[in-house]
Amino acid sequence: MNNNAPKEFLTAEWKHLAMLNYEIEPSVLAPYVPSGTELDLWNGKHLVSVVGFLFEKTRVFGIPIPFHRNFEEVNLRIYVRCKAEDGWRRGVVFIKEIVPRAAIAFTARKLYNEPYVALPMAHRIEVESGSVRSAEYSWLFGGRQDSLKLTTRGEGQLLTEGSEAEFITEHYWGYNAQQDGTTLEYRVEHPRWRVYNVSDAKLDCDVAGLYGEQFRENLNCTPSSAFLAEGSAVTVYQGVRLTR
Repeated sequence: MNNNAPKEFLTAEWKHLAMLNYEIEPSVLAPYVPSGTELDLWNGKHLVSVVGFLFEKTRVFGIPIPFHRNFEEVNLRIYVRCKAEDGWRRGVVFIKEIVPRAAIAFTARKLYNEPYVALPMAHRIEVESGSVRSAEYSWLFGGRQDSLKLTTRGEGQLLTEGSEAEFITEHYWGYNAQQDGTTLEYRVEHPRWRVYNVSDAKLDCDVAGLYGEQFRENLNCTPSSAFLAEGSAVTVYQGVRLTR
């Protein structure tokens, strides 16, 4: 047993991940790339994703926190990679994460400098014969109701090797720039997810107000791709500072 290995920080179930993906210029993303990492590409394309999903059965250090076990999250994220002794580690960087609980946002900002904000949120998931037919996540920002929604088609499928859906979901590391300029690296563990194709997807929000003027043009367009991942149980391990 490696006593120096990072310990479990959080366990939960992530369910009904609605993923809207947009092509974007690397110059927009460059300021968000933490030290020690570089942008990761899929087929030569730089992508940014808006992802809405449900946190369920959440435990922190194995302890269930009353009134903070089940909640929504919507995040804006980009894709990076980091060279390690065992090869390239593919990860994500969060630009903003929305949750409905102020205590969650405060703790994440305080402990890990994670870009969390707390806003009133809701969700609606339509299931028919065991299959998800639509998913909608909404939040109140600046006096307006924003939302992310999609409609699926067909049944959930196993990931296809080399597909964009595989690229988006198969990032098992998180990277977060710290206030002192260092980078925190943490591992996320979950099985490969089944995904649904999507017939319609839309992000309706104040992009400039929420994410910044630099994202307005890209995120106000139709997504270049979208899909829904069924999700699973996940484990997030404690972060460590990059030293390489």
